[in-house]
Amino acid sequence: MIQRFRKFLTGNNLVKEGDKILLAVSGGIDSMVMTHLFMESMHEIGIAHCNFSLRSAESDKDEELVSEFASEHNIPFFSRRFETKTYAREKGISVQMAARELRYTWFEEIRNENGYDSVAVAHNLNDNIETLMINLIRGTGIAGLRGMKPSANNIIRPLLFATRGEIIQYCSCRGITFREDKSNADTKYLRNKIRHQIIPLLREINPSIESTLSETAEILTDSYEIISDYIKVVLAKVSEQKREYITFNISLLHPYIHNRALLFELFRPYGIAEVSLNDLINIINGKTGGQLFTGSYRIIKNRKELLVSLQKDVDEAKKLINNPGDFASVPAIESVRTVTITSGFTVSAGQHEVCIDSDKLAYPLILRKWGIGDYFYPLGLNHRKKLSDYFVDNKYSRIDKDNALILESGGKIVCILGDRIDSRFRITDTSVNALIIKTCQRGDPENTNF
Repeated sequence: MIQRFRKFLTGNNLVKEGDKILLAVSGGIDSMVMTHLFMESMHEIGIAHCNFSLRSAESDKDEELVSEFASEHNIPFFSRRFETKTYAREKGISVQMAARELRYTWFEEIRNENGYDSVAVAHNLNDNIETLMINLIRGTGIAGLRGMKPSANNIIRPLLFATRGEIIQYCSCRGITFREDKSNADTKYLRNKIRHQIIPLLREINPSIESTLSETAEILTDSYEIISDYIKVVLAKVSEQKREYITFNISLLHPYIHNRALLFELFRPYGIAEVSLNDLINIINGKTGGQLFTGSYRIIKNRKELLVSLQKDVDEAKKLINNPGDFASVPAIESVRTVTITSGFTVSAGQHEVCIDSDKLAYPLILRKWGIGDYFYPLGLNHRKKLSDYFVDNKYSRIDKDNALILESGGKIVCILGDRIDSRFRITDTSVNALIIKTCQRGDPENTNF
């Protein structure tokens, strides 16, 4: 086991001579065996232990075991207690994801502050194939079937060569003390169900199932590198990154629409694994306005394009503007100035500017998103027009419409910021003061919140 461990370290360039390694040690069998193997291999190590406060006294006993072990062997020891459930609730994520974020952030802090070259975590071969099978069940495409890498972003996994059975045997022969997490036997968790029920069944069919699946993952990793290069070429051809979203040219995308694997990989970064691929195809072939939500992203059909943007919480609040100075707190607005109209004054025609007769405004003004039924009298037209129709005529995308900010005075729409004013608030021959508002470029989502 020790020889295979050393061979795996050197074969995958995980550790160089003189490296300092920080070991993530939970107190379980895998991390305790990993610690012994590093000690046997004469590497300079430190130990980091996370107490996630999830198992009450059991978590404290885990910490006690690891602390005593580090002290007994004169190994630098770092520990931290996390309020994991509170963090998960505040972030709106699962407890498992919260624990992952907390520990890896903390590990990186220790590594930087104490001069460690990398952080070693004790994932073994079985963990790897369990992850592969979880991804297969969830439908992550070929990218998820590659399994875990021996190293990535200063994290190394030096036990990926060893099965759980081999680790148990080594632990027994060496008399290594460890603590068992009782939740590892609970098959209500998907990983445990795979570990205790599915893998044993597969082993009846193929006694070498662990090795077979591991080799398959390696082949898929190499295959994915080839596929990834091709995807990059196609992506550059059919899409364009803009400030506020990514556009896919539908006419250029159509030749690939029947290649479901390719289509999946093109849109996988935008959460397509969370919805049916058929739904995406229906949006592509459907009418303008069709949209698809994939968790973090929204995909919208807009005429000859697909627009992909990050979802944002819709802010339904109305911002009150009590005086011109209040506009300064609105990120969408670049500048506001009030001027006295004198002879020779001309209405500003600058890009993204509106010029309003300020004496026709009744404060407080209201700044808000548009709503169904909104209408105004666009400058230059002699009739009333619904905002929804105005947006269509002026080729607003769905995202542009959602980002549009409406200025209202006394129940009347004054203008669409950065675009058209209502003719009732225009500058006339009798106007005395003008309010000139310049906005950032239309459609920038970072500048459309209150």
